Amino acid sequence: MRIAVDAMGGDFAPLEIVAGTIQAARTLPDITKLFLVGDESAIRKEFAKYGDIPKVIEVRHCTEVIGMEESPATAVRRKKDSSISRSLDLVKHGEADAVFSAGNTGAAVAATTLKLRTLEGVERPAIAAVIPSPTKPFILMDAGANPDCSPKRLAQFAVMGSVYAHEMLGAAAPKIGLLSVGTEDSKGSGFTKEAFQLLEKSHLNFAGNVEGHDLFEGKVDVIVCDGFVGNVVLKTCEAVAHAMKTWLKEEFTKTPVRLLGALLLKNAFGAIKKKSDPSTYGGAPLLGANGIMIIGHGVANARAVCNGIRVAGEWVNHHLNEQIVAGCKQLESIKA
Repeated sequence: MRIAVDAMGGDFAPLEIVAGTIQAARTLPDITKLFLVGDESAIRKEFAKYGDIPKVIEVRHCTEVIGMEESPATAVRRKKDSSISRSLDLVKHGEADAVFSAGNTGAAVAATTLKLRTLEGVERPAIAAVIPSPTKPFILMDAGANPDCSPKRLAQFAVMGSVYAHEMLGAAAPKIGLLSVGTEDSKGSGFTKEAFQLLEKSHLNFAGNVEGHDLFEGKVDVIVCDGFVGNVVLKTCEAVAHAMKTWLKEEFTKTPVRLLGALLLKNAFGAIKKKSDPSTYGGAPLLGANGIMIIGHGVANARAVCNGIRVAGEWVNHHLNEQIVAGCKQLESIKA
């Protein structure tokens, strides 16, 4: 596999991006080429911290970077030589099979859609966030790419999520849930009710509506919603996890007895941290684009970058895009 890596994207670029790319080159045997795209002098400065750099890594210089706070559409149009744009050019021209970027999410979505377009039968690509839970991970779609959606798009998101859950998470017959304000068919807005009807008629394993308190119950493998709701849910989950960590630390350090209890539970806390660590999944795939894009978290560390590259390679091997096209065609024929 040949993966292009946006070396300048992310809060800790290029330090963590370069470290993760080197780790991937040394540990992932299926990788035949890793392109580090960005400011060559900054990248080679990071190289100096390591020994021999694996031969599969190649630096591609570019002169611009899209910042995390920039307007995505404007930045993509104006900064033709940005690291994210040049990374996608490698896929567009057949030099790379996939892209990993931990940079501006909106810019990654906009540039991917502009340069690679969408798959046949897909109106808009969607971000699939893999979220850990006590029983099994689930996919939240869309996690932020499409604030405004139609019921038809939600049905397409369900197809994409189902394919990804089956191939990448090992769900035999992925259950699809529609995020709403009640489990009854009659609950929800006109928008969600119409989406419910489409999903119920589809070939998918549709389990009906799910509510917010169902998210971590393991009832479904894919939860479908528009990008506005999905992004709020995702960031709320992240905020709650951070708050719980802070509260536990404060409470366990208030007295010597509590501190002793915390030490006794150290291994348990470590296991929970490992299960909930987002770097395990590397990033969120942008499903529905006519190419492969893994969007890493802005605070991605080297481990997350390495896993993001790994997931991109697995996507290539599983031929997900071909399955998404077939699933969307089936959806159209059933609706007709």
